[in-house]
Amino acid sequence: MKAAVLHQAPGDLAIEDVDLDSPGPEEVLIRVVASGLCHSDLHVMEGKIPWPLPSMLGHEAAAVVEAVGSHISEFKPGDHVVSCLSQFCGACLECSASRTWLCQNRRGLGQADRARPRATMKGKPVNPFAGLGAFAERMVVHRNAIVTVPKELPLDRAALLGCAVVTGVGSVVNGARVAPGSTVAVIGCGGIGLNLIQGAVLAGAGRIIAIDLQKKKLELARIFGATDVIDASSPDDPVKAVQELTKGGVDYAFEAIGLAKTAEQAFAMIRPGRTAYLVGVPPMGASIQLPGIAMLMLGKGLQGLFMGSSRFKQDIPMLATLYLRGKLKLDELIAERITLGQVNEGYAKMRTGEQARSVIVFQS
Repeated sequence: MKAAVLHQAPGDLAIEDVDLDSPGPEEVLIRVVASGLCHSDLHVMEGKIPWPLPSMLGHEAAAVVEAVGSHISEFKPGDHVVSCLSQFCGACLECSASRTWLCQNRRGLGQADRARPRATMKGKPVNPFAGLGAFAERMVVHRNAIVTVPKELPLDRAALLGCAVVTGVGSVVNGARVAPGSTVAVIGCGGIGLNLIQGAVLAGAGRIIAIDLQKKKLELARIFGATDVIDASSPDDPVKAVQELTKGGVDYAFEAIGLAKTAEQAFAMIRPGRTAYLVGVPPMGASIQLPGIAMLMLGKGLQGLFMGSSRFKQDIPMLATLYLRGKLKLDELIAERITLGQVNEGYAKMRTGEQARSVIVFQS
C-alpha cells in the first residue's frame, strides 16, 4: 500500500510502498477513505514531539472495515468507522474509572504483544503514529482505536470527528463543563479552536470571544458561533480587550495553539475563582510561567485537557448524530480536499495559519 512516511525530523513526508500485516485477534483491518491533517503530526515532522522513526503519520481518519480479528464481534466488514488516538485497554486504573482518554496502556496497545510489526518497509518496521498511521491507504488498528458511525455520514466529514471535533467540543462539554449563560474566550481559531467555539454554542454560553492573528480565522469563528472577535495582530493587548468586553474577565478561557505565551494569556483572561484550559499541544519541554499569588489569592487555575476528556466510543457517535440533525458544523471545517501526494503542500499551508482543515481523500 501507499503511505506517507517520516524518515527524519525535522523533515517532510515521503510517499512510500509499505507492507501491512494481517490483523491479530484484537485488531481490525480498515481501508482509509479520508484523513485530516492535524497540528500534532506537524509537531512530529518539526521534531517538537519525539516519535520513533521511520513512522507513518496521521491519526484523524474515517475508513471502511475490511477484516476483523478472531476475538472481535462489534465490527464487521463494510462498517464505517472513525479512528481516535485516545485508544484504550479497558482494564487499567483510569479505564476502570471511566477515564478512557487517560488509559495507562494506550501507547502499547496491539504492539507489545505482537510477534511481527504491523507495518514494514523493505523488511524493516515502520512505526504507526499513535498506534494508527492514518496517512496510508489501510491501517491495522486495535479494536479500541475505532468506533462505528452511521453510513449516511460522509466519510470526509466523519474523519474530523476523530480529533478536531471530539477534542474541541469535548473540552467544553466534558472537560470544563461550560455552564449555560457563561462567558468564554477561545485563543486560536484553527480546527480545534473552531470546535471549542461550537462546543460553547452547544453548551449555551452567553458570550463567546474568539482571539486569533488571522482575519480569515476570525471570520470563520463568527460562522461557528463567536459573538465577539479580537484581532491579536493589532497593537492592543488581547487580555485587556477581553477584560474590557466582559467587565473583569471570562468564566472560561481555552488555549488552542500550544504556546506558553497564549496559555499565560488565557490564565490572565479569567475571572477570580475560574479555570483556564490548555487544549493546544505544546512542544516537548515547553514551560509555562504563572503568578503563584494570583493562583492562591484569586483562586485561579490552569488545567490541561487531553482529547476533550472524551470517551470517544460514546462521544463520536453522539457528535455524528448532531451533524446529521443539523446541529454541528463539519462542512465548514474543510478548507480543501487533497490527495495523499499533496500532504506536504497541505502542511505548508497549515504553517501559514490561514485556513482550518485540509483533508486527504483516498481514491477507492
